[in-house]
Amino acid sequence: MVDKPNKLIVFQSKEIRRIWHEDEWYYSVVDIVAALTDSTNPRDYWYKMKIRVKEEDGFEPSTVCRQLKVEAPDGKMRATDCSNTEGVLRIIQ
Repeated sequence: MVDKPNKLIVFQSKEIRRIWHEDEWYYSVVDIVAALTDSTNPRDYWYKMKIRVKEEDGFEPSTVCRQLKVEAPDGKMRATDCSNTEGVLRIIQ
């Protein structure tokens, strides 16, 4: 059993939300995009990236994501695209 199921992790000084779901960690894709791109609007960047990748490669990034509720900056639990480690690696390759 995991002690802190919704613990934040830090990557390159950016917080990445995660949640323990079905016996594995799922990470907020928007947070990963923010950490890797320094985009001013990572949610929009992720939205456009999903469209671009689908058109160019035929890969649907949403297939490796699940909508899970994680704590938002305002303290409320909000649904966001999350992916396990394997899915995250596939998205960023």
